[in-house]
Amino acid sequence: MNLHWATLLLIASNVLVSIKGFNDLGFFERYKFNVSAIRAGQKDRTLTSGFLHVDVAHLFLNMFTLYFFADVVIAWFGPSRFLILYAASLLAGSVLALYFHRNEPYYSAVGASGAVTGVLYAAILLQPDMRLALMFIPIPFPAYVFGIAYLLYSIYGMKSRVGNIGHSAHFGGAIGGFAVTLLFKPDLVTDHPLMVFLLAIPILLLFVLQKMGRI
Repeated sequence: MNLHWATLLLIASNVLVSIKGFNDLGFFERYKFNVSAIRAGQKDRTLTSGFLHVDVAHLFLNMFTLYFFADVVIAWFGPSRFLILYAASLLAGSVLALYFHRNEPYYSAVGASGAVTGVLYAAILLQPDMRLALMFIPIPFPAYVFGIAYLLYSIYGMKSRVGNIGHSAHFGGAIGGFAVTLLFKPDLVTDHPLMVFLLAIPILLLFVLQKMGRI
C-alpha cells in the first residue's frame, strides 16, 4: 500500500517530535499534556502532546493503526478534510481528558491515540461493511462491532482507571471523529441511520453516566 502524502506527513511529524522527546526530557516535560500547566495558560499542550509518545512501542502502535485506516478517510474526504478531522479528533481527546481530570492537577498524558481513534471511528462510520481481523481474533468481523466494543471498554477504563492508558482521550477522539464525519457527510444519517445510531450509543452512554455521577 502506497502512503498518501497526508498520512506520511502525520507519521513523520509524530516520529520526529517523539524522537526529540525521547532524547530531551525538558522538551518532553514542556509539551506533554498536563492539567495544571494547561489551566495555567499553556494551551498548546492540548495539541503538542498528541505528537509525543512514551516509547517506540507506543509510537509504533499508533502509527500502525493510522496507516491502516487513514486511506479510507482520505478516499472519502480528500487530504485537507482528513487533516482537519485528525486535528479535531486530537483536540477533542485533549478537551475530554481535561474535563474528566480537571480536579487532578498532576494528571499527564502523551500520544496520538485520541487522533488515531478519531480516524478509526470515522473510517468505520464511512465504510461500515469493512471487516477486521485482529491477531488474537483471526476470524474477520464487522468493524463497527470493534468500534462499539472499544468505546465501551474505554468507558470501563475511565470508570475503573484500568492501566496507564488515557481512556478519556481515546473516547474524546472518537467523539471528534464521529462529529466531524457527520459534519462533512450529513447524508450518512439518512443513508445509514442504524449504523450512525449504533456508533452513537457508547457516546450517549458516557454522557448519561457522567450526568448520573457514575463516572
